[in-house]
Amino acid sequence: MTDPLAAPGSSAPEVGVGPWPGPWPTGPDGAPDPRYDPELLAHGDRRNVVDRYRYWTVEAIVADLDTRRHPLHVAIENWAHDLNIGSVVRTANAFNVAGVHVVGRRRWNRRGAMVTDRYLHVHHRPDAAALAAWAADAGMPVIGVDNVPGSVPIEGYRFPERCVLVLGQESTGLTPAMQAVCADVVHISQHGSTRSLNAGAAAAIAMHAWALQHARPGAAAGIPTSTDAVSGAVGGHAGAAAAETR
Repeated sequence: MTDPLAAPGSSAPEVGVGPWPGPWPTGPDGAPDPRYDPELLAHGDRRNVVDRYRYWTVEAIVADLDTRRHPLHVAIENWAHDLNIGSVVRTANAFNVAGVHVVGRRRWNRRGAMVTDRYLHVHHRPDAAALAAWAADAGMPVIGVDNVPGSVPIEGYRFPERCVLVLGQESTGLTPAMQAVCADVVHISQHGSTRSLNAGAAAAIAMHAWALQHARPGAAAGIPTSTDAVSGAVGGHAGAAAAETR
C-alpha cells in the first residue's frame, strides 16, 4: 500500500509502518485480536495515527477514544462551505473532543479534515437556536471565539470544564444569531496588523487554552503506559521500523 496523500510520481518517503512482522496479535483465548484490521496487518498502516493505534480498525480506535473523550464540544458555523472547517475538525480530533457540531449547511468541506472526522462524533445543527437548545439540555454553556465588541481576552479566561466552543465563518466571524446564544465570547489577543486570525488557527489556540486548564496530560493517546501492552507491542514494532515511520 502507498501513502494515499502522496502526490503522483512523488519520491517522498512513505509514512507509517509496513506489514506486521511475525505472528499476528491474538487475544487471551488465542483467537485473533478483533481490534486489528487484517488488511492493515498484511499490507502496512500508512494512516496518520499515533503508534498506539497502528493496525487498529477505525471502529476499535473510536471505541477506545470514547473511553476518554474530553467534556468539550466544538461547533462551527457553516454557511459558505468554508475551507477551514476541515482544519477545525482535524484539530478537534487531536484534542479528542466529545463532539463536533456543524451549524448551518449540512454538507461541509471535508478536505482539510484529512479523514480525521472518522474518529469523531460529528453532528448537524440547522441554526444557532438548535445548537443552543442542545447545549442547554446537555447543561453546557456556549462560548464563542471571535474578536467582536464585548468579547473578553482568552488569556486569563476561565473556561467551564463542560462547554461548547463555537467558531464562525472565515472573514465574517460569528453571526449575530450565534453571538446572541453565547454565554461569553472570547478573543485571542493579537499584536500585528491583521484584523483576525485564520479560523483554523483560532480554533487550535482556543482548544489548547481549554486543554491547559482541564485536560489530563497523562491521558494523551501517544504516551504509552506500563499497563498498555498493545502500545508496547506496536511501539516496539514502530521502533524496529523507524526508518519507514514518519
